[in-house]
Amino acid sequence: VDGIIEEGIDYCGFIFIGLIKVGDEPYVIEYNVRMGDPETEAVLPRIDSDFVQLMKHTATGKLDEIDLEIDHRVATTVMMVSEGYPEDYEKGKIITGTDEIVNEIVFHAGTKMEGADTVTNGGRVIAVTAMRDTMQEALTAVYKAVDKIEFEGKYVRRDIGRDLA
Repeated sequence: VDGIIEEGIDYCGFIFIGLIKVGDEPYVIEYNVRMGDPETEAVLPRIDSDFVQLMKHTATGKLDEIDLEIDHRVATTVMMVSEGYPEDYEKGKIITGTDEIVNEIVFHAGTKMEGADTVTNGGRVIAVTAMRDTMQEALTAVYKAVDKIEFEGKYVRRDIGRDLA
């Protein structure tokens, strides 16, 4: 941000700062001028404001004229990937269980329809987001939801957020 100011750049858009916890200290591991996976799936559901209006006000330089309303709950997101990702992985595996998810948000990433079936079509297959009052409640909910969704070769990291709960 200081560099943008020092260079006199008229920047309009996202700046996402990815952090990692090392011991008890946060460290920046990346920063992007875009939203990516799985950050988007954890950030956007917490925005209660009209997102289109936020983008419109950002684009027209009037962001200071609109209130940003944020949901107080914690959001956790777990990405479900195909076995072998990010290297070689098979596609076309039938996905079941998404219809059993009621209170969480299921984001399709690498999926497609084949007839009446939803099948895998990429390495990052589905992201699931849960929102609850505490980190532990959100983590418990997201992993329960992820466990309901099945496809051959499903891989899920089980350590997401465990250092924070």
